[in-house]
Amino acid sequence: MNDSAVAVKICGLTTVEQACAIAAMGAKAIGVIGVAATPRFIPEQQRRDLFAHLHHHHPSVERVWVVADADDAQLNEALRGEGIPTVVQLHGNETPERCSTLRQRHPQTRWWKALRLRQPQDLECLQRYEACVDALLLDAWSAEQLGGTGHRLELSWLQQLERQLPSAMPWWLAGGISAEWIPDLLSQVRPDGLDASSRLETAPGVKDLTKVRDLIEATATADLA
Repeated sequence: MNDSAVAVKICGLTTVEQACAIAAMGAKAIGVIGVAATPRFIPEQQRRDLFAHLHHHHPSVERVWVVADADDAQLNEALRGEGIPTVVQLHGNETPERCSTLRQRHPQTRWWKALRLRQPQDLECLQRYEACVDALLLDAWSAEQLGGTGHRLELSWLQQLERQLPSAMPWWLAGGISAEWIPDLLSQVRPDGLDASSRLETAPGVKDLTKVRDLIEATATADLA
């Protein structure tokens, strides 16, 4: 178990104003969605404007672009110019080989691989990504959408992580993250980061800033226990 502070990532942001407000609260990462036809998707120029503002006003905050099975042309375009991400989160069916290729091709970018778990046996695949990504993000499986479902993983599954995941590999937990779950969650597992979205919203892509602040404060308080 990692004794260092647990970072908070707020994902699915759609406006500069909310992104900067949440960064000022102490979030360590801000995520935007690059998967078209999903509820929180924002187009290229809107994404670039949001990331550019974060880079200027909150340069230490990770700017995370969430994609699924993006092709080379899309990635090449997104990773040059103004308003680029510091992290690309791969939320599709990207193989370890694909992840390794992208990491070699774009070494200035950090690459996170999201894995959606249906059963505890799915943890066995984690080691395949050890050498080809910078971090893993574990989320609950849903047949309807790739993420942002609010479904929670069984914490008993995650307690197997010490046997399945190399100790040096950072990992984030997504799915149903909110302030009221933090005491129980962090008493049982200690991820490097928590990725929150749908349980903090008033509508897809619109965060309740009080809920966001409560989550960040609950996580910081739990870290001091």
